[in-house]
Amino acid sequence: MKLTSKIMGLSVVCAALTACNGTAVESGQASVLATPAAAATPTIVQAPPAAPPEPIGPQKFIYNGELTQGGWIRGQVPARTVSARLGDQELTLDDQGNFFAAFDRDIGSSVTLSALLSTGSTQDAALSIAPRQWNIQRVNTNRGRGRNLEAYWKKREPEHNAIVAARAKQTGAQGWKQDFIWPVKGRISGKFGRQRIYRDEAGSYHSGLDIAPGNGVPFVTPADGVVVLARTGFSIEGGLIIIDHGAGLNSAFLHASKLAVTEGQSVRQGQYIGNVGSTGRSTGPHLHWGLKWNDARIDPLLFVGPQ
Repeated sequence: MKLTSKIMGLSVVCAALTACNGTAVESGQASVLATPAAAATPTIVQAPPAAPPEPIGPQKFIYNGELTQGGWIRGQVPARTVSARLGDQELTLDDQGNFFAAFDRDIGSSVTLSALLSTGSTQDAALSIAPRQWNIQRVNTNRGRGRNLEAYWKKREPEHNAIVAARAKQTGAQGWKQDFIWPVKGRISGKFGRQRIYRDEAGSYHSGLDIAPGNGVPFVTPADGVVVLARTGFSIEGGLIIIDHGAGLNSAFLHASKLAVTEGQSVRQGQYIGNVGSTGRSTGPHLHWGLKWNDARIDPLLFVGPQ
């Protein structure tokens, strides 16, 4: 009897407890408490990689201009272009891939624009160049050899070297992006490209445009640029001004009677730079305006509209 009483007393005590060694007791019946589950490992969701930025520029070459001998183009290279060329001539590109290029007077019927892309591939554009009929005069005499070539070159060589060095300067000018204006208006006394052939020996062709408005008439720069040469007394050019327009394009103004600019000076389109004259090898007052893109001589008439 005593043993039974003790067991029953113990049961009553356990029934009064909320839990006893991990066992819940309800109405005298025991049920096992669920052991708390271990904390779940949080799932880390990674954001998808950011899409690469859209490339700046068109999908292929775009350009416009004068696709003819002595002509020019402005354009933009394809997106992701690292470098570009016209034929074997490297192009200068701005931050948006814009470029200028030109075609020599004697270029053939086609030339290729080529871009090297950052992917390692290349993209090409074949250009068809229209031929032109030049003013060719055939003379049935031998070409004159009157001057003493050694004495002539002794004077001419430093002038030639100064011109070559000036044209090689890269000033970062942006005038190549502009629509050019006439440096001066007047009678056209000589067109680009004309040439004499002396009994099968070709003389040098006329490399610029001659404008004859009258002696002393002021002339201006046709586009923004930097003066890279401004000197007087040259044996052929007389008073000479060369202006770099950037991207390999430069203007030369010959036979000036007065220079109004100095080397290293920045000039703006339409700014007065000198006066027409007849200095150097000249048969009368006129302004010879020559344009070059790197080694290509180009026709100024294809840059300006009617007078």
